[in-house]
Amino acid sequence: MEYHNPVLLQRSVDGLNIKPNGVYVDVTFGGGGHSREILSRLNDEGKLIAFDQDEDAQKNKIVDSRFLLIAENFRYIKRFLKFNGISKVDGILADLGVSSHQFDEAKRGFSTRFDAKLDMRMNVYDTLSAYDVVNTYSEKKLADVFHFYGELRSSKMLSKAIVAARIEEPIVTIFELKEVIAPFVPKAKAHKVLAQIFQAIRIEVNQEIDALKEFIKQVPEILNEKGRLSVISYHSLEDRLVKRFIRNGVFEGEPEKDVFGRFHTPLKSVGKMIVPDAQEIKQNNRARSAKLRIAVKV
Repeated sequence: MEYHNPVLLQRSVDGLNIKPNGVYVDVTFGGGGHSREILSRLNDEGKLIAFDQDEDAQKNKIVDSRFLLIAENFRYIKRFLKFNGISKVDGILADLGVSSHQFDEAKRGFSTRFDAKLDMRMNVYDTLSAYDVVNTYSEKKLADVFHFYGELRSSKMLSKAIVAARIEEPIVTIFELKEVIAPFVPKAKAHKVLAQIFQAIRIEVNQEIDALKEFIKQVPEILNEKGRLSVISYHSLEDRLVKRFIRNGVFEGEPEKDVFGRFHTPLKSVGKMIVPDAQEIKQNNRARSAKLRIAVKV
């Protein structure tokens, strides 16, 4: 199964500061590129647990006694580690967003390049699909999805056009949706705006922001002292959440302070945010918007 080179492979795995006999988690297994790199740095006592809710990822399973692949969403990380007898780990890696395989598989409905049914489910057994969001959400709810998850100024006009069009007949395919929203997509920025619209629907379908928050809140509890977190994100919504949690231990507002006005954050940033160099972007277009943040448990 064709999966492309993982983004920021060496630097994200370097960020875990791997101990050869440690226990590590790759919460976004995908094609297994990050997992293989982690395993190459472990000895016989080391262990790697991977998560992926997409059944296509199961086809890339690594045959190795030190490796376990769990077919679940990473929002349930603590529960499924515990179920497998693991309470603490030495490092966690997350490569957020959609894998290049999911984008390239036309029938999954993630890409604006191919015509297919509106789907976008990372877990094909989930009940909510892009079709449901586009055809059943109220005008206000749709506008909120475009505003909050796509950061689109035209969110109200987009939702109005979609609701008006679906009264005539349901919007079933990607190209049908593109036709409906075409008047609100400036030709000069068509690629960028379409990507934002599709990103918004995809985040809603897969509850990506909720899942990310639930996952990150569990990280300090699961990590051993001096354990590392390495997170690659692809849009500002995710990156802001990761950055705020590392800095403040909360997603919104200010952290609680003690009587001396100090606040304790469970994680501490390691170095500055890392972005791919020109060479990597040239080799892998998906890398262009990637941001890597590394944190250590204090």
